[in-house]
Amino acid sequence: MMSDAILKKLELTREKMIQSGLEKGFLNDETIRLSEKLDQLLNLYQFHTANDVKEYDNID
Repeated sequence: MMSDAILKKLELTREKMIQSGLEKGFLNDETIRLSEKLDQLLNLYQFHTANDVKEYDNID
């Protein structure tokens, strides 16, 4: 399922962002870039999971 792959990327990106923040600071360019990527993945994951629920709602 697509949302499972997104979830794995999301978790990996979150771990990288936290590590970057701890090592380089939370205002570091790389940390901010990872934070923005995490936001995009969260939005994508939410979109896919919401659409999965809608598809199941339409099954009679």
